[in-house]
Amino acid sequence: MNDLAVVKKQGLVAKMADRFGVDPEKMMNTLKETAFKVKDKQVSNEQMMALLVVADQYGLNPWTKEIYAFPDKGGIVPVVGVDGWSRIINEKHELDGIDFRFSEATVPHKGITCHEWVECVIYRKDRTHPTVVREYFSEVVRKLSYPTPWDTHPNRMHRHKALIQCARIAFGFVGIFDQDEAERIIEKDITPQRESAKSIGKSCFDHLPEEDREEIEAKADEFGRCFASGDMAGANAVYDEMMSGTDPETASSFKYLIPKDRMSALRKYRSETKREKMISSLMAMPDPKEIA
Repeated sequence: MNDLAVVKKQGLVAKMADRFGVDPEKMMNTLKETAFKVKDKQVSNEQMMALLVVADQYGLNPWTKEIYAFPDKGGIVPVVGVDGWSRIINEKHELDGIDFRFSEATVPHKGITCHEWVECVIYRKDRTHPTVVREYFSEVVRKLSYPTPWDTHPNRMHRHKALIQCARIAFGFVGIFDQDEAERIIEKDITPQRESAKSIGKSCFDHLPEEDREEIEAKADEFGRCFASGDMAGANAVYDEMMSGTDPETASSFKYLIPKDRMSALRKYRSETKREKMISSLMAMPDPKEIA
């Protein structure tokens, strides 16, 4: 069996790269720069993989901003733009039409007359009764100290809100948000059902071909044998091989297979080893008095 450093990229990263006709590595690097709403923070491979998992699940295109993300505590908050929501709704074969109903009662908002509520009605071919969701303006509007689309296009934003909530109930869309919701989540530090590092690794592992999964499992077993025998240097060498010589999908899959307590022990070993090397380096430095 070939060394895992040359495992074929046949999983999700390669699948997405092939779909858009780009190089897998360049795709990952480019999307890290363009598909995340982030300033002065580094996007991890795990966060990037989480975005690709959701994009693949819903068939969305991160290049055209149908989907992007906010990093959040090691995970992500996946954001689907209005065009993305429209596409995943219209791609449902069960869809049999969409209607909107508007209240006669109105409310003022920054000089614009708005409807008190908007109802979205989604009809499905396989159901007798439609799904109806009513959203009240007072509950969804955002009044912030800086300009937002709610200031200039409140009725459109209100209609979008009704459509998205109705689609969630009608088709069971989960784990994705609109930008308005994502910003509220980040601002209020609400914890949504987001991808943890373990769930990201599992998704990556499940997307890989059986041959690649077997090779990763073999490396995880090798790590386990080293750990069980007290050979932390050997376990660390296996870990370094998996992190430095493979694609992000394989690395995430490997970490998914390693128990949490063993990863904690490895981090402690690596930290202590790094400290010992620093001390040795300092001890090896010549005495300034001798140089003088």
